[in-house]
Amino acid sequence: MDMKALMEQAKGLQAKVSAAQDSLSRTVVKGIAAGGMAIVEMTGKYELVKLTLSPDIEQEDLESMTAIISAAFNDAKAKADATIDKVMSEATAGMPLPQ
Repeated sequence: MDMKALMEQAKGLQAKVSAAQDSLSRTVVKGIAAGGMAIVEMTGKYELVKLTLSPDIEQEDLESMTAIISAAFNDAKAKADATIDKVMSEATAGMPLPQ
C-alpha cells in the first residue's frame, strides 16, 4: 500500500471516529439502583444529564442515599462503557484503539 492510500485510509478512519464520538455525546444511558430509588442519566461521554431520586429514600440517612446514588452512577457508567465499546468498534471496523 502506498503512502497516499495509507493517508486516505487514516483520514477515513479519523472521520469515522469523530462521527462516533459525536454520536456518543448525544447518546444517553440510564443507570438504575435500589429498584429505581435512584436513576442516573449520562451521556456516552460520562456527562451527567439527570439525577432522579425517589421520595421514598430516607433523607435523614445520608450514607444510604450516597450508596444508592453511587450504585446508579456505576450502573450508568457500565452501560456507557458498553455503548462506547460498541460504537467505537463499529467506527474502527474492530481495529483496537489505544486507551
